[in-house]
Amino acid sequence: MNIPRRRFLRLTAGACLPDIAFPARAQIAPSRPIAMIVPFEAGAAPDVYARVVAEAMRQPLGRAIVVENKQGAGGNVGTQAVAREPADANTILVTTMAVCEINPLVFDNLRWSMKDFTPVLKGVGAPLVLIAHPGVPARTLDELMTWAKSRTGTLAYASYSAGSPSHFLGAQLSATAGLDLSHVPYRGSPSQLAAILGGHSPFGFAQTQNSLEHIRSGGLRAIAVTSEERYRLLPDVPTFRELGHPAFSTSVWFGLLARAGGPADFLDKVNAAAVAAHADTRVRDALLQQGYDIIAQTGEAFAKSIAEGSARWAATVKATGFRASE
Repeated sequence: MNIPRRRFLRLTAGACLPDIAFPARAQIAPSRPIAMIVPFEAGAAPDVYARVVAEAMRQPLGRAIVVENKQGAGGNVGTQAVAREPADANTILVTTMAVCEINPLVFDNLRWSMKDFTPVLKGVGAPLVLIAHPGVPARTLDELMTWAKSRTGTLAYASYSAGSPSHFLGAQLSATAGLDLSHVPYRGSPSQLAAILGGHSPFGFAQTQNSLEHIRSGGLRAIAVTSEERYRLLPDVPTFRELGHPAFSTSVWFGLLARAGGPADFLDKVNAAAVAAHADTRVRDALLQQGYDIIAQTGEAFAKSIAEGSARWAATVKATGFRASE
């Protein structure tokens, strides 16, 4: 997922989070480093999140953590690589909502499953926001749906990727309101926003972090957010839930998984270190400034949320008939 990351990239240059006083590396007992696998490219949002969290987890674990990028196939390449690793104390996977909840629904013949992993922690999340070009004569969700319905079969919404939450929320809106919208997928958030800013697409579901500056400047109009409660950085924008559409409630999240069947003491230490990292005031501040909400959900609650999320997307994915190819 490509999001504005100017501040985060500063944090990851050289020594990660230089303003956070973590103990020196010399205090770590010499041993094999833990590999933290990120199934997306370096500099992408999950990678930046991983580097912040890895640095904070290093000391509690007493071992070095090396972040490795193994991107491809919507996160499946790196996820499969970890699934094939021995169930030992040497690997952690950084994952996302799309990888865990949507990929198993849209990719045929996946060579991994959630049974290969033990959920450690759902770390951070952020809602999506339904945005429109300011030339669209609608300021509310009802006005947008009324306008779109008067043009049934002639409009297309923009998503930041085929097979993404942005894609399927647009399909859900079309089906819910009977709008018969076409779908135009773009390759990443910047391209999606450019299309809506330029008036090439009238509206779409976008990542909040990317959209904030354009919403605040008036270049884009925020219609509603997908969070359960109003998003703290867009307090004047209503939620779908309060507008009577709770089925649109969702958030894009990043978290950590470990190989299933790994040593119990290692899983306990990873869990404790991950919780401590997300509770650190300075780490929290860095993440909050980027527009994330801290979730820090662990264990069975995290596993349950993944299952519920997958069930939440299943009907919409099936209705679109969409299948992804690697």
